[in-house]
Amino acid sequence: MSAVLPDNEAGTEKPHTPASREATEPQQLQHLCQQPNVAVRLHKGKQSRRPWKLWKRWTDGSDTSWWFASTGIPLLAATLGPLANVSSIAALVTSWRQSNYINGSFVSDLDGVPYTDPRWCYWLNVVSLICGFLGNVFLLFNFTQKIRYVIALPATIVLWYISSGLLTAITACMEIYAPPDRPFEGYTQGYWYAVAAAVFYFLCSMLLMVNMLGYYLGHYPDHFALSDSQRTLILQTMFFFIWIAGGAATYSRIQTAAGDRQWTFPNAMYFCYVTILTVGFGDLVATTDLGRGLLFPYSVGGIVTLALIVSSLYRAAQELGEDNIVQKDLRRRREQVLQVTVTNYDDYQDRQSHFKKRSTFGKLRISAPLEPRPFRNAVHETAPGDQVRSRTFSIPQRLDHRRPRLMLLKEEKDRFDAMRRIQADSKKFKRWMALFWSVTTFLILWCVGAVVFWQTEKNVQGMTYFQALYFCYISLLTIGYGDLSPKTNPGRCFFVIWSLISVPTMTILVSDLGDTVVAKFKQWSNVVADFTVLPKQGIWQRWKDHSPWLQQRIEDHRARKRVKVGFDTANLDANRETNADEEVEVAVDEIQMLAPNISSLAEEAETDLTQAPTPASLSRKIAMSIKKVSFDLRLENSKRYSYEEWVEFTRLIRYTTPKRLNNLLGTTLTNVTENEEGLVNWDWLGEHSPMVAGITESEWLLERLVESLIRLERRKEMAWDHSNLAVVGRMEVPLPMPTSEVCSDNAPNTSSDKQRLCQ
Repeated sequence: MSAVLPDNEAGTEKPHTPASREATEPQQLQHLCQQPNVAVRLHKGKQSRRPWKLWKRWTDGSDTSWWFASTGIPLLAATLGPLANVSSIAALVTSWRQSNYINGSFVSDLDGVPYTDPRWCYWLNVVSLICGFLGNVFLLFNFTQKIRYVIALPATIVLWYISSGLLTAITACMEIYAPPDRPFEGYTQGYWYAVAAAVFYFLCSMLLMVNMLGYYLGHYPDHFALSDSQRTLILQTMFFFIWIAGGAATYSRIQTAAGDRQWTFPNAMYFCYVTILTVGFGDLVATTDLGRGLLFPYSVGGIVTLALIVSSLYRAAQELGEDNIVQKDLRRRREQVLQVTVTNYDDYQDRQSHFKKRSTFGKLRISAPLEPRPFRNAVHETAPGDQVRSRTFSIPQRLDHRRPRLMLLKEEKDRFDAMRRIQADSKKFKRWMALFWSVTTFLILWCVGAVVFWQTEKNVQGMTYFQALYFCYISLLTIGYGDLSPKTNPGRCFFVIWSLISVPTMTILVSDLGDTVVAKFKQWSNVVADFTVLPKQGIWQRWKDHSPWLQQRIEDHRARKRVKVGFDTANLDANRETNADEEVEVAVDEIQMLAPNISSLAEEAETDLTQAPTPASLSRKIAMSIKKVSFDLRLENSKRYSYEEWVEFTRLIRYTTPKRLNNLLGTTLTNVTENEEGLVNWDWLGEHSPMVAGITESEWLLERLVESLIRLERRKEMAWDHSNLAVVGRMEVPLPMPTSEVCSDNAPNTSSDKQRLCQ
């Protein structure tokens, strides 16, 4: 990639006539647009003059930077929506106030006696639940595309805003117009679930408004672009909350019928969460035989459903990271490499001189001991010949002004290896970035959750912040000793919501640790075991082969020993065994030399230029390659082919270009409109590279090989038709006849060509 210099730097200046100026203006504009800074200024100027439109239509290939708004927000809304519905149900079926002073003594929040709420609070709560449920139904119809996006999504947003507004209004009015008489009375868990539901409805509505804004700005189409695994996650989440709500209603009915007043719907829902999350504090347990017997199928179903949700959530996060973050990082690294890549030594020298010219700052005013300081007057004028900077760069700024390191990639294999390194760096970036966000989320949930539990439990249990950290830690790891557990109504409500977010986060953190830290530790432990407790056969020999300095020292030691001892004629058998071992090593080296390498592939390519394969052999080779690639598709991990394998496949694909097919079949067809550029020609670092196609290399190769085989067979048919037409023209018959029919006894012998064909 050679550097493009302006005319004044190249030393050539051409006069422009009016006609030539009009002809060169588009070229100059194109040249200016290729420069990044000028292109940005032109783009901004053009956008400032263009009238702004509120609604833009989405076109294929539009900006994909809004990937979180198009995919992440619908997933969050589909997860938080059912949770808001369940919280709203808990707020509806439970009174919001309770008496904590019974029979002349104070009782805990969990033992308080609820009393009836005002009628306006109950019916507004009912309307809020109906609106929230209808909003979730419209969102589900939007996912299944039963209702149009422009109808279903605004309906969901409006209904959830109504639910949030109603819950916010009645909770505020309850505190203002009918508050509990503290400290004799207090709020139940139903009140805090109403607050949580209002927050969830409002948050989901705001997120969906961002999604609709992206649609109106034309960043994505009018439907949710979700994969099958993401749709499965939505269905599993809805089923999980139905399972929780149904189990809570069942256990509340069973235990209340047995005379246990503590089993309200919110407490029963807390019991179901603690059971399914396998925490098991033991502060609330089933005491009836029916409840204990029902626990067998209920716990198994809930644990399996939660495991499926965590697995689908991890897979969806991997898909989002692979499709957006990793591909964006791969594109950024590839563009950086392309900017500093040249293909020949002349361009390399030009770019080096260009960068040196740009990085020259002139003489500095400070630290010049070898040159005398010029005399300056009181006005602090600068000498006419000096070129100085207006200010001194700090150390970070000087680091930013380092000129990039140029890369000289002459051969195609160099570009292939550069792209492989970019892929490896992007893969490493993906793993460690996922670990970073998992650890960050875990620490936030741990520390912030401890603050909330500390504030809600300190008046009842005297919990300190360290005890809250300890409680959150044993809950995150699902240990659950039972020495600490939430004893207040707001504490239990917050634990239900916090645990639903924290436990899947902990699972994803463990998976990310397995991909990074644990994988590194496993690799290092295997290396240590190969050299120590579990020695691997030939490991020391391989280490010696990969250490040239050690081989040189061994050879020098053997040479000195031979000079000192001399040739031992008494131990001829040992010498024969040594010679035999050397012969075996030479044979192994010869076998390895027979493997495909760059030199042999280059010789085969030169042979193909002089002696092309036949159409039948080419079809057979392409079919065998398709078979090989189809086997590679069955592998658990997608295969990454070596450069030598890519050369073999590329030769077969490029044999089916129109030009080569004309030479191969001996015909020239001018009406062939096949696009050769995108099918058979690509650059390993370019945007059409197989490594940035968004699919596996086996899928890409299979598609290209099948297209090549189709092109070859189509051209063979067209060549056969042309040859038949030529024979028909010479024979002057309406249709071509096979040779067996022409030479049969029943065929007419009036044709003069029959004798020539049947000889």
